[in-house]
Amino acid sequence: MIASRRLLWFIFARVVVITLFLASTIVLKVKGSGTLGEEALDGITKLIIATYGFSILSLLFIRIVKRYSQTLTYIQIAWDILFVTVLIIFTGGIGSPFSFLYLLAITNASILIARREALYTASLCAILYGAIIDLQYYGRLAAIGLSPVAALQYGTTYIFYTLFINFLAFYLTALLTGYLAERARRSESELEQKVIDFEELERLNSAIVSNLNSGLTTITSEGRIRVFNRYAEAMTGVTQQDAYDRSLFDLIPGFRHYASHITDVKRGEFEYKASDGRTLVIGFSSAPLLSPSSEGAGVLINFQDLTSIKRMEESLKRADRLVAIGELAARIAHEIRNPLASISGSVQLIAAGKGVQNKDQRLFGIVLRETDRLNHLIEDFLAYARPTQPAPAAVNLHSMVDEIRSLLNADQRFSRIEVDNRVDSLLELTVDPHLFRQVLWNLLVNAADAMPEGGTVSVYGRCEDELRAGGERRQTYRITVADTGCGMSADLASHAFEPFYTTKPGGTGLGLATVYRIVEAHGGRIAVKSREGEGTEFTIYLPARCQ
Repeated sequence: MIASRRLLWFIFARVVVITLFLASTIVLKVKGSGTLGEEALDGITKLIIATYGFSILSLLFIRIVKRYSQTLTYIQIAWDILFVTVLIIFTGGIGSPFSFLYLLAITNASILIARREALYTASLCAILYGAIIDLQYYGRLAAIGLSPVAALQYGTTYIFYTLFINFLAFYLTALLTGYLAERARRSESELEQKVIDFEELERLNSAIVSNLNSGLTTITSEGRIRVFNRYAEAMTGVTQQDAYDRSLFDLIPGFRHYASHITDVKRGEFEYKASDGRTLVIGFSSAPLLSPSSEGAGVLINFQDLTSIKRMEESLKRADRLVAIGELAARIAHEIRNPLASISGSVQLIAAGKGVQNKDQRLFGIVLRETDRLNHLIEDFLAYARPTQPAPAAVNLHSMVDEIRSLLNADQRFSRIEVDNRVDSLLELTVDPHLFRQVLWNLLVNAADAMPEGGTVSVYGRCEDELRAGGERRQTYRITVADTGCGMSADLASHAFEPFYTTKPGGTGLGLATVYRIVEAHGGRIAVKSREGEGTEFTIYLPARCQ
């Protein structure tokens, strides 16, 4: 590529020089030929026109072939030597002032080819120039206008001196320009290699930055964005082109809290509202970017969506708490159940005896009723502590909700509550029918308890793609039970699935805890979203293969 470009510049330079010759020839023709005859001026004009034509053909050849050819370079050098030789013949031979143009041909050979070729060119120029002088001296060129008289009048000593000076100039030019050209070529080659390396590194760097499984951005010391990789684009919905030179603190407001010390944050977290309405937890770290003078040139920030990780951490913590509480509940239940059975049996025997007064019978009835309630509570404890392994089967969710709705119509709590079944009628789940019916029953009853004045509880169900951290998507059954009740505070919602945690009078706090365990046993997860005075929404996510 460099050699081809150099050859083009060489041809353009020749055109410029030839143009100057043409201009001087025209001036001579207008003002008079001087020492040159009309024939010589006509010959020079034809030579210049031929050189123009040759240069244009060479440029067309390079443009059509689009590939550097060393043979073309040799032809260019040969043409220049021929041009100078003919010019010297037309301008008086030994008396011609244009012998120095051989030096240009030698220099061009050094630049375009190599030092060895420059020496060859110098030798060829010396042979041609010496031949012109010798042939003119012996009268062999009189037929083309070079009279031997002109050569004889200079004298033998002058002729030898002229030949010696020109030959010396030819070879010194070849040696010096050849040496300099080789050094220049070596430097260009090294520079080209470094440029190639830099381009390769730039491509590699761009590929790494673009395909990182985390967000990466660089900002100036004023907070203006420069780099914004593909992960950052996917998270914010803003392209690199649109993000460039925007303020990071305006584009992602969560960074504004760290603006005063953004240059070196080892670990930071904030919430970010995504374009699809989701609230993401973003974690990031930063490092200063230094200029060559070791001054701060900006900041490099690496960030990632930690929402699923945080959710997993919360689930693990909750699972640990539930396991500990479950084990404790099982032990307590066993310890209570046996004496409770003894108490119940003893009271029944006493109540069945003769002579028991009505007042005592009423008290015995209260004892038996409360022992039964305690026994049911213990059974719930044990059911929670030792969950049944699901036996999956195909279930039409829409039909299951309709069936539960029919059963709940007899419940007094649902007298002023409408159950709106908005589940896709074709949606089929692969779940344990008995356990999942218990999940829906508990959620609907929980919704009814939150709406003592009446309202609507809606059940939604569909199969969809869930966007996970890092842009990963997976198919999920999304089942939502939403009510228009009193709602919960954020603190209450955070404890919703903990056993024995309840705000209902007489509640055991095991309903939602059992729901959580059943959903977890199906390989899914459940989330709650609630605002006081606006209702509550429970959403179940189950692994799916949507049809």
